[in-house]
Amino acid sequence: MSHPLLQFRDGGVARLRLNRPQLHNAFDATVIAALTGALEHVAADPTVRVVIVEGEGASFSAGADLNWMRGMAAASEAENRDDALALARLMRRLDELPKPTIARVHGAAFGGGVGLVACCDIAIATANAKFGLTESKLGLLPAVISPYVVAAIGARESRRWFATAELFDAATAHRIGLLHEVVDDEAALDAAVQRQVELLLKAGPVAASEAKRLVRDVASHADRDRHDADNAALIARLRVSAEGQEGIGAVLDKRKPAWCT
Repeated sequence: MSHPLLQFRDGGVARLRLNRPQLHNAFDATVIAALTGALEHVAADPTVRVVIVEGEGASFSAGADLNWMRGMAAASEAENRDDALALARLMRRLDELPKPTIARVHGAAFGGGVGLVACCDIAIATANAKFGLTESKLGLLPAVISPYVVAAIGARESRRWFATAELFDAATAHRIGLLHEVVDDEAALDAAVQRQVELLLKAGPVAASEAKRLVRDVASHADRDRHDADNAALIARLRVSAEGQEGIGAVLDKRKPAWCT
């Protein structure tokens, strides 16, 4: 039996590829555990600078494996809660991963697949990709992934797509904020992903890691005075850090910083 997740390394870039192409990379407990474990590993690896999440075969991820869901329907409420918490840990780990993340999206991205896209820092898809939050067709809701999807597309759009389970195309996903970029085909997709990788590798590793924490803190702060104090403390810490000193010195010396060499 093939492993449900393939992992590749190219320098500082780690690729995590869902590998159930015969099931359009649908989730089950094994996939969730494998992806969570891989994210924990790259989070702790200082040599990893960028993480790409992608799917093998015709699709990115078609959401939950229906056979797995059938089994969970026969399980107890407590077992279902534990199962849902495992998915929640995966989404939280991806959303808070201290590395820049890119979703490389093609084919179908449904349910939990949309959750993965929403959790990544940068999301790029082919024009023929299809998206859907299809849980309401089963009498369910995308509850576990909802914090990340609502953050990506906003409350009003979420109310529509959560309720209707309607499929939507890449152009719509781009319009509502789920995607940053839409390209013609998979060759263009690879080129667009590579452009983002190159930009991220030119950024300071600490700065790239702190960027998502900064955005999260700014978005959640209600106390503006505390917000200003926290941001001042952050920039002060970065300015006197080894990375900040190297970056400023490189600009003044008209050379590339050490992390680009």
